[in-house]
Amino acid sequence: MTKLPWAVYLFDVDGTLVNAGGAGRRAFERAVGDRCGPLDGALAGLRLDGMTDRLIVRETLRLLGRPFEEALCDALLARYVEHLHGELDGPGYAVLPGVVEVLEALRARGALVALCTGNVVEGARLKLARGRLDRYFEWGASAVYGFAHDGEERLHVVAAALRRAGERLGRPVAPSEALVIGDTPRDVVAAHAVGIPVLGVATGRYGVEELRRAGAEHVAPSLEDPAARGVLFG
Repeated sequence: MTKLPWAVYLFDVDGTLVNAGGAGRRAFERAVGDRCGPLDGALAGLRLDGMTDRLIVRETLRLLGRPFEEALCDALLARYVEHLHGELDGPGYAVLPGVVEVLEALRARGALVALCTGNVVEGARLKLARGRLDRYFEWGASAVYGFAHDGEERLHVVAAALRRAGERLGRPVAPSEALVIGDTPRDVVAAHAVGIPVLGVATGRYGVEELRRAGAEHVAPSLEDPAARGVLFG
């Protein structure tokens, strides 16, 4: 079997593996309404792409003129997950092109595949389970991942995933041995802050040229594109 080019593959969720059809935003706005009252369009201009869930809460409370409190943040995110169950059953959800084929091929070759996402753990699990993608990732205390609880800023999420990859492999993993696969400039910036190269996929809101301008070392229209396959499999 040909050796894979990367020791660990760190996948974003929204816009990279799945399009949740706006379920996350709807669930979050319902949660905020439940706890903070009517929004009256206060969040209309808030761009969520690439933000961690905890940073989304902080920005939301700022827009509402409310102080950030850890207890309120935790309560909002717990309520968000409750609403997400139902919202994901709505229209618009899709597993993105090439995702299943890539994950199947990586699993068949024994790759260390992990999540590196701004989602809270249960939010990510629900979004992936809707498309039966949760089976490709490990869950629980021993899993390699980076989630929103690792820090509001995305670079902390990336650093945590890299550290856990080293723990799994029983040796330090150099940033150059890892690959972040994401769809936003924030994915690129966070990965580069840790020293990890990026495969940017234009399956979210950002196009190929925008991801290239953000500094992604590799860019492809989607994971089914031959350019993406070349980066992933060598």
